[in-house]
Amino acid sequence: MTILRSAIFLAAALIWTSVIAVLCLPVLIMPRRLAQATTRFWLHGLLQLGAWICGLKYRVVGRANLPSGAAIIAAKHQSAWDTFVFHQILDDPVFVMKRELFGIPLVGWYMRKVGSVGIDRSARIQALKTLAADAKNVLSEGRQVIVFPEGTRVAPGDHKPYKPGVAVLYERCSAPVVPVALNSGVFWGRRSFAKHPGMITLEILPPIEPGMKRHDFLETLKSRIEEASTRLRDEARSQRRQAPSALEPVVENNATTTRETRG
Repeated sequence: MTILRSAIFLAAALIWTSVIAVLCLPVLIMPRRLAQATTRFWLHGLLQLGAWICGLKYRVVGRANLPSGAAIIAAKHQSAWDTFVFHQILDDPVFVMKRELFGIPLVGWYMRKVGSVGIDRSARIQALKTLAADAKNVLSEGRQVIVFPEGTRVAPGDHKPYKPGVAVLYERCSAPVVPVALNSGVFWGRRSFAKHPGMITLEILPPIEPGMKRHDFLETLKSRIEEASTRLRDEARSQRRQAPSALEPVVENNATTTRETRG
């Protein structure tokens, strides 16, 4: 049943993406904010499809840790799902991504329109300089820059070195870096077709303010993200051995409430 639902989700997601990308083409010549709203609507639809078809829901913990305005969001990356959710959490985000993705027909055009920061990985040192300059421009507008420090999806429990790009942003952009932990890979694997039902948890951790030395910053960032992600992974694996709950506990401003799950 999981494989069947996953196949239905894939078909529905492709249809939804194609419809939005084609019908909203005029947005590409309109103000950027409209393209951002379209992107948020498209990604919300993908999350809803995941919830309806696959039973894949989510909760966000620690919203009170998000600074108002400009910030660098440094997030664990375990699944394609991670690229859907941040537009539902942040006001005006952009992703740091491989520049090659801009070449994807239709979808790549929207990525460029909303101001995504592209990296030419072959340029190395020059790429880091360009990254810092582009990120500064985005942050100066009061927006949020999302970076995946490991540079790729990493399965729960596995680890890769944190790339220098996040340290360069921290040193040169004078903005708080907000670590984000999650456990999406337990339910939607890095190279797995199957999407398992359950509750993904995304946890926003206290920000790291500017001023630390590079080595200390990277060690602090890595330890916070990895420790929290390991804890969330263990909770998720325990959850998968139980029936999914129909209600979602939500932690806001250090208070716990309960409401219907969202997709």
